[in-house]
Amino acid sequence: MGEIADFDALRRALAENSEQPEGPARNARAELLLAEAERLEVPLAVIEALGHQLKVYNYSSEKDKMFVPFARLLRMWDERPEDFDAYEAHSLHWVFKWMSAGMLDQPHVPLASVEKWLGEMEHRYRLAGHSERAVRSAEFSVAAHVGDLARAERAYTAWLAADRDAMADCHACELHGQGVWQAESGRDAEALGLWRPVLEGEYSCAHEPHTVLASSLKPLLRLGRVEEARANHLRGFRLVRPMESMRGAYADHVEFCALTGNEARGLELLAERPAYFTDTGHPRSRLDFMAVVALLADRLAELGLGAQRVPGPAGRTWTARELAVHARAEATELAERFDRRNGTSYVGDRARARMAQRPLVERLPLGVRTVRPAPAPEAAAPAPGNADSPAGLSVLLAEARRMSDTLRPHALRAWAAVAEAARDAELEPRDRAEIADHEAMAGGPEAVELFERAAALYAEAGDPGEALAARARGAYVRALHGEVDAALAVVAGLYDEVLALYADGATGVRQTAAVVMSRARILMRRMHEDPAGPAAGTALAAAERAVREVLALVDGRDGDEVRLAARAAEARAMLAELAGHAGDAGRAAELFRRAVDAYVAAGLPWFAVEYEVQVAALAHQAGDMAGAERALRGALEHGGPYVEPVGRAQLHLQLAEVIGGGGEAVEAAEHALEAAHWADEAGESGTLGAWARQQLGGFLLRQGRYAEAAEVLESALVDLDPGTHGDGVVVQARWWLGDCLGELGEHREAAEHRLRAADIARHWPEQQDHATLAHLAAESLGSAGLLDEADEAYTRAGELWRALDNPYFLVRSLRARGWLALRGASGAEGARELMAEAVRECEEALAAAADPVAREQLTDELGHTHRQFGDLLARWAAERAEGEAAEGEAAEGEVGDDEVGDDEVRAALEAALARTEEAVVVFGTLGAGGLHGRTGAELAAGRLEADLGRPDAAAARARGVLAAYEGAGDEDGTVLARRAEADRILRAARAGA
Repeated sequence: MGEIADFDALRRALAENSEQPEGPARNARAELLLAEAERLEVPLAVIEALGHQLKVYNYSSEKDKMFVPFARLLRMWDERPEDFDAYEAHSLHWVFKWMSAGMLDQPHVPLASVEKWLGEMEHRYRLAGHSERAVRSAEFSVAAHVGDLARAERAYTAWLAADRDAMADCHACELHGQGVWQAESGRDAEALGLWRPVLEGEYSCAHEPHTVLASSLKPLLRLGRVEEARANHLRGFRLVRPMESMRGAYADHVEFCALTGNEARGLELLAERPAYFTDTGHPRSRLDFMAVVALLADRLAELGLGAQRVPGPAGRTWTARELAVHARAEATELAERFDRRNGTSYVGDRARARMAQRPLVERLPLGVRTVRPAPAPEAAAPAPGNADSPAGLSVLLAEARRMSDTLRPHALRAWAAVAEAARDAELEPRDRAEIADHEAMAGGPEAVELFERAAALYAEAGDPGEALAARARGAYVRALHGEVDAALAVVAGLYDEVLALYADGATGVRQTAAVVMSRARILMRRMHEDPAGPAAGTALAAAERAVREVLALVDGRDGDEVRLAARAAEARAMLAELAGHAGDAGRAAELFRRAVDAYVAAGLPWFAVEYEVQVAALAHQAGDMAGAERALRGALEHGGPYVEPVGRAQLHLQLAEVIGGGGEAVEAAEHALEAAHWADEAGESGTLGAWARQQLGGFLLRQGRYAEAAEVLESALVDLDPGTHGDGVVVQARWWLGDCLGELGEHREAAEHRLRAADIARHWPEQQDHATLAHLAAESLGSAGLLDEADEAYTRAGELWRALDNPYFLVRSLRARGWLALRGASGAEGARELMAEAVRECEEALAAAADPVAREQLTDELGHTHRQFGDLLARWAAERAEGEAAEGEAAEGEVGDDEVGDDEVRAALEAALARTEEAVVVFGTLGAGGLHGRTGAELAAGRLEADLGRPDAAAARARGVLAAYEGAGDEDGTVLARRAEADRILRAARAGA
């Protein structure tokens, strides 16, 4: 750091340091700046440097350091108050409040000292003529901290009753403190009512709504308002993440994760802030943090993850169980220090209660990538009865048969339990046949051999029909593995045998239907082998005949047994597939719907899910979005808890896309959120989950929920990959994220994402997106103050707009470059040239345009270009006049230079007026369509006439605008604004006449 030469340089350095991120580096810089201030031997310089040092300490993890600079400031005030200007005198009294809270947060400071300081604050505020509002607020904090609830209520009432003055905390901070008291007193709804203006953006400050968002999380969860809690977590954590001083609010977000089944995200939060485990400058927030660390680590241990490695204090590795012990000990020791100082158990009681909390929500999906850690394997629940005894095994067998006979979703698990229990048991051939049969149905490379073993055992048990059915199932497995011809050869013989048995009454319809259905399935596989080949028609016809044989066999009998009802429903679905194959989409959709209805009527809705999806796909192809939505909703309803997580993710994502396409962004976001959650549960976070998060971010953006959308999209981009998800998805995610960041004022980051998206899009054959992204990136760069980079991006965008034959945005890029030039090195001359080029481009495009609509649009664009040219010249003139005035004050009478400056300013204003009059003329050619543009330009011209000392001309223009709107109603906001501006110009003209 170079030596500070004077007071102005010091002030610039202090201002620059104030803009740096919170933390030790900023604090160290403040200490150096104080040393530089002392060298200047200017008392106010030292005062300002001390005030800056105190502020940066307060907003950091080194809060314990702020007492020293404050003591020095107070001594300087008592000795020479005249050295303080009004601002520093105000600041000194303001930070009395910081000292009160700061002492309370340090357990080594005796309570008597805190009370003494409170009295000192009250005395000095009274001498300075300030309201007691801030004093009573500080008294309330002391009483609430030690658990003196009666005194706290009295101080709270007095705080609210006292007048607000310059020493009162801002509205946002006051409402935060008041709401916290209500929540801690069990009045969650009242707390949220107090916080509403802060949450809705009516009041804000440097640390609000950050802390209100964090404090609102548990009250919202307790009230069951989980959607708001999720939103406040995503929005609030984004605000506190970069602010080192907000460990307490950060702890609230960790606690939220522990209480909502988001333990994995809680660990991610701990990993982001390793210094929070050890920073000792603010013991109270360290107590808060360590308490929620213990809560989170205990929760992991409860889930069977006590041995999992987790983030913790530096210097060693930690398991969840070890971290829980360490954090609990740290929190307990800190709480005991406060309680010893306070003479109560209040702080310790609250810390213990916080660490002992139970989850408020079993699982709250957040949208960001947070996969629940897998628990350690648990011992299997004891089976009904004693599986080691014949009676216990009989119970298992009976339950497995009941589930398979009624086609329950988890029947195969029940048979697996039978197989495990019967490993060393002596069983009848029939029992062993069923075990082998269901083991084969579970899949695996040995399925064909298992089916053959089951068939042999069925035969041994005297059930030839079931033996044929098992062998037919084995044949179908061979077809699934590509051996269709061999499977057909096998099933043909089985088909003949079972029909003969059935005709003789040697087997039942159930066994016969099983063989006939297997044959139909294999023929369907044959049809799919070569759908467009020369034998496709023959294969389709053979498959259809086989399916209709199934229907002929079971239709009318499906009331006897659920298995037969399922066969009939599946056969209808197969006919639907055949109809689709033949090109009859309408017939296919109808048959799929009938299959769905049949499954539901049979009490088997979970089998209907895949066919609802087929109906949705066909409806989507036909442009029937309402039909697609109905089918997808039906699939979710019918599948219930039986659909696997990846299937649920897919269904929710499809429904989100359909609903979102219809403009319902709120419900679409809910389904995208569910899709992300189930994708995470399925272990598909990086594939399907990333896609769902990308969609969720877009839907949140459409609702104006920019902070939430940004958090979700950043999470999605961790996994989104052009090779997996496609270039378009990645570009769209970065595009949306850039839009969010721009709305949040994070312009440099917005520019980065827009530029990265543009870099991908530049390789696309169609360059519209590339041009748009380059233009948006230029806007962000300009807003971030990166003028040269913005000009470069606008130049590139302009080249692309020219290549795309888009004169509108070419002209806009030139105008934007003109405004940048005025702020940059090329100055007014470069700005004029670019604006003039924008006018020429627009005029040339207008001259070449034949289409009436295009001519009207280009005329409007030309009017706006003339208007902006005039505004730019007027801006330069105003800035030049201000500069000349300042130089004149400094030079005290160098009249010659002023006259030159006045001439240049007047010439610029005349040029601005000429351009604005051009805009009036151009807008006038558009008739009623250009009315607002024309009147806006007229009023701008009126202001310029006034600046040029021509009040009568200014008034005439204002009267013209009022005449243009004569008879117009008050419904149009633009009309009201134009009239109000015209009235102001008239009043100013009369005053200046």
